[in-house]
Amino acid sequence: MLPAAYRMRRSADFERAVRRGARSGRDSLVVHLAGDPTNHGPVVVGFVVSKAVGNAVVRNRVKRRLRAVVSHRIDQLPDGGRLVVRALPRSSELDSDDLARDFDSALAGARRRLDKQRTR
Repeated sequence: MLPAAYRMRRSADFERAVRRGARSGRDSLVVHLAGDPTNHGPVVVGFVVSKAVGNAVVRNRVKRRLRAVVSHRIDQLPDGGRLVVRALPRSSELDSDDLARDFDSALAGARRRLDKQRTR
């Protein structure tokens, strides 16, 4: 499970990651990754699962699965990074393995875009 110290809680943090971060999406989710190469603090992760995904039971299941996926990959994220994972309605139809594949693919795309932003 994702430790509490890594969880994004303030709306300003979500907004900063979404607005300034590199975005990459798949059919089931969208990843926003923001990072500052001079910040060596812990990674902060937030999840957005809207009512479009399903009822409360479905949304909580999707959140649990996403937290598990991210917790296994937390060491792959840049130090001081801010990650927002936004679940799309299709995420409720996927099993954990497919959700993990989509996350890995979206994260790789966001990392490439973030690297491009830094070189400009």
